[in-house]
Amino acid sequence: MNIQFIIEVIGTIAFASSGAMVAIRKRLDLFGVLVLGATTAVGGGIIRDIILQITPPGSFQNPVYFMLAAITVGVIFLICYLNPYFLDMRFLEGYERLMNILDAIGLGAFTVLGAQKAVYAGYENYRFLAIFLGVVTGVGGGLLRDMMAGITPYILKKHIYACASILGAMAYIYGRLLIPDSLALVIGAAVVIIVRMLATKYRWNLPVARIPKSK
Repeated sequence: MNIQFIIEVIGTIAFASSGAMVAIRKRLDLFGVLVLGATTAVGGGIIRDIILQITPPGSFQNPVYFMLAAITVGVIFLICYLNPYFLDMRFLEGYERLMNILDAIGLGAFTVLGAQKAVYAGYENYRFLAIFLGVVTGVGGGLLRDMMAGITPYILKKHIYACASILGAMAYIYGRLLIPDSLALVIGAAVVIIVRMLATKYRWNLPVARIPKSK
């Protein structure tokens, strides 16, 4: 079992869980929870493969990740169905903390895998493209999740989200020039997760234009 597959499994489980949690909070039925969880898990990779003109996208060539996402979502749904107090407002802070952790892990995993896919597709010398595709892979699933759930996407407002993905993709792309590819993958993912966790803890946000209140 190689490091790439391990990272893919971790990212799939993390993003599928975050998608399922959002869907459950939005009171979607089981099918809706499955769709949102699977979309979050594989959506970014599908967007990346379409840009790279890989047809059909890898997620359809090897449906193991769809299956893994479905199993993860099913377990999350069953837990919440049998224990509805998990969704009580008293647990909202814990829910937000869990969502941030799952999102950070999924974002880190898929960012570096997306950048690696671009490199392996023959675009190693097009570093901007590789970084861009890493970010698209990392944020794409969460973006689709939030749009489908009718909420403002995390990447547009939440604690240095896309910026963390950019830093992680850059760490992988430039790190692999100096160290083995597998180690660069781990370091790149770790950069994303650490930046996301620090941004959440210390509430780092990009500046927002202030709109004066009407009198």
